[in-house]
Amino acid sequence: MRSVDVIIPCYRYGHFLRQCVESVLDQSGVGVRILILDDASPDHTPEVGTDLAREDSRVTFHRHTANKGHIATYNEGIEWASQDYFLLLSADDYLLPGALERATEPMEEVPDVGFTFGNASLLSKDGTAASMNPMPRLGKDAKCQVMKGSEFIALSGAANIVPTATAVVRTSLQKLVGGYRPELPHSGDMEMWFRLAAYASVGFVNDYQAVYRLHDSNMSHAYMTNAIPDLQQRKAAIDYFFETSGSLLPNADHLRHRVYRSFGQAAVKRASAAFNDGLLDISAQIQRYVLEVCPEVRHSWPWTKLVCKQTLGLKGWNVLKSFHRAFDKRFEV
Repeated sequence: MRSVDVIIPCYRYGHFLRQCVESVLDQSGVGVRILILDDASPDHTPEVGTDLAREDSRVTFHRHTANKGHIATYNEGIEWASQDYFLLLSADDYLLPGALERATEPMEEVPDVGFTFGNASLLSKDGTAASMNPMPRLGKDAKCQVMKGSEFIALSGAANIVPTATAVVRTSLQKLVGGYRPELPHSGDMEMWFRLAAYASVGFVNDYQAVYRLHDSNMSHAYMTNAIPDLQQRKAAIDYFFETSGSLLPNADHLRHRVYRSFGQAAVKRASAAFNDGLLDISAQIQRYVLEVCPEVRHSWPWTKLVCKQTLGLKGWNVLKSFHRAFDKRFEV
């Protein structure tokens, strides 16, 4: 039976920890080992973690005497891993039944596949759920898709399309590429997927693999709601990858240009969304930033659309949108 080492970093997520661990222990078709790494949580994580380790010999609990931060904790888990496959699973997320068997199957069948990922369910604090489907164009009947590493990077562009809770990595490859970069505290996962893809093919499992909780204490929450830091971290991940690992790809220059173009257009869309929300200062800040780092974005359609909005002004743009909606409604069939 193939085996998976699951690292569960936990900081102040003691109230989520048991569900997370039990979702791994209940997996079928694979053997599992779990290492809970408590990064000196001030809540009841030690009590929950100790109980879980006592109840099941597959669970090991380790508590830091001082907070080391998530990057150091992740890398500690990578050093510990020794089984066939590896998963980094945040304590506030959990796996769906059969996820690990589905995730490892493509790597069992195709030795060149270095990691797999899949769909995730996004669970809000009010209990409502939404879907995260990184590859919506893939037909529902398709069980799995394997792509070259360069294809995966081109598909990702400037976005992190991999739900981390679904990303199962071949442990030997993870050891080869090393751990997460301390220089990228908020975009290290994006750079990691690119780095893994520089060495191997990537598999997508067309099924729901995990549940990702959305709440105010998500580590990425502050960055996702603050556009400039988020964009800066994304660009840093792209830069770091191409400067350190891009040479492994045969078409690195072309791919780098494509990813930067995607980054520029994504940034302009953020500026456009801010404009729509009436956040004109933030929209202008994003606009200035993207021109500094990606001046060719001036020639893109998102930029042209944003300039047209600004020419009309917020009031004029809202009037035009209202007219457009009324026109569409009038001619609905």
